[in-house]
Amino acid sequence: MANHKSALKRIRQSSARRLRNRYRVSTVRTAIKKLRLEKDKQAALVALPNVLSLIDRLSKKRVIHKNKAANQKSKLTRLVNSL
Repeated sequence: MANHKSALKRIRQSSARRLRNRYRVSTVRTAIKKLRLEKDKQAALVALPNVLSLIDRLSKKRVIHKNKAANQKSKLTRLVNSL
């Protein structure tokens, strides 16, 4: 266990951030799954910008890598266009 005051603070901060990031990633994963299961093209076209926005936010905050975000956005866009 850490002895320095600053190290203890870092542990608290990192655990709080970890929980926050886990929640955000989980939310985005759920949104992606819902979009993938969508059969109606109009509904998918409405949901796509929201999901892409969520992915962009995770990438901007560096919760996920920017290339992973780009790959996910590309795959989802192709999926919706193919409906």
